Amino acid sequence: MGRGSGAAPVSPRLALEVAVLALLAAAALPSPAAGVNVTAVLSAFPNFADFARLLASTPVAGELAGRSSLTLLAVPNANLPQSPSAFAAGAGADIADVLRYHVLLEYLSPSDLARLPASGKLVTTLFQTTGRAPSDLGAVNLTAGANSTVVVRSPAPSPGSKATVLGAVTAVPYNLSVLAVGGLIVPSGFDLAASESRPAPPVNITRVLTDARGFNVAASMLQASGVASEFEADEHGAGITVFVPTDDAFAGLPATDRLQSLPAERKAVVLRFHVLHSYYPLGSLESIVNPVQPTLATEYTEAGRFTLNITRVNGSIAIDTGVVQASITRTVFDQNPVSVFAVSKVLLPKEMFSRGDSDSTTMAPPSTAMAPGDGNEQTPPTRLSSPPDLHGEDTHAYFAGVMTSMGPMELLP
Repeated sequence: MGRGSGAAPVSPRLALEVAVLALLAAAALPSPAAGVNVTAVLSAFPNFADFARLLASTPVAGELAGRSSLTLLAVPNANLPQSPSAFAAGAGADIADVLRYHVLLEYLSPSDLARLPASGKLVTTLFQTTGRAPSDLGAVNLTAGANSTVVVRSPAPSPGSKATVLGAVTAVPYNLSVLAVGGLIVPSGFDLAASESRPAPPVNITRVLTDARGFNVAASMLQASGVASEFEADEHGAGITVFVPTDDAFAGLPATDRLQSLPAERKAVVLRFHVLHSYYPLGSLESIVNPVQPTLATEYTEAGRFTLNITRVNGSIAIDTGVVQASITRTVFDQNPVSVFAVSKVLLPKEMFSRGDSDSTTMAPPSTAMAPGDGNEQTPPTRLSSPPDLHGEDTHAYFAGVMTSMGPMELLP
């Protein structure tokens, strides 16, 4: 009797071995790339520490965690503007969208750049995915320049922001390529992307101060007091001019000033005293016609109170409060309708402080216009919150550490 032509049955043992081999083979194949912690990758390169901090301060770092096959155009510390947020705001942009424009949704190695076609290469960026970029203006055009350089620019027909690729920084093969570029690149069409009926977003003054460095105390006080939102609301119309004491100015306050001992509502008045309710660029301040200027604090009291005397002295701009005289040391931010200037001293109003001697001031008692609970108080309630990364007793310790140790408050008779 002949043998049947059907296949012999497969033993269970053999079937198991085949299944195991199939699993091992699948495990050996490359798996889809997982997201990379971009800030952790950059942490190995101190020359890009400021750019990494900028990423971490915005939602962009989190958005990259779930993506792969990316190219990051990173800007070295020396090539970043002094205030990246101010730089972005000057173009009508948010710093987060500018950073998204530096994330290319394609892995590009140096060899890929060397093979760029003569017409260039259009690459989509993370900014395009937001829906705020008109047409293809959320992409960048990579073109070959002179001496084998590569230039990154907007595809807009009109000249715009651009930067040169300085070289490769590092790579996680086929997942993340980091290229250094010579400066921040701003996408074109921000004015087109925004609705004509929607006003431009206000300048985040706290972020401007944080970016500019040397204003940690002022930034923390603004954040804790809640008056930063008042400043932003006042940017529209005539604009605002903000005088910001440096950290050294706060550290140089005499112990008798006891600024940090003030109740929250009076501390908010001091902060408002540093703001003019008009936009003045530096040139306008140098030629100001009326030296006596009301402040935002004036608006919450009465005319003629809480004013600043602004004059030009020995080639610099002097600001006299009646208690202290400070000078403008540099421009921090200047983009109509907001200007921010660093000042050498904390501006203490004579309505709250009195000159004690040449080196110190003493606290004046609250005036009737300032006394809380008298039915005439015009100071709006402040929204107290802890400064960034400081909470509870840590906040108190932070402010206490800025000032010289303070004894019990003694009011003038």
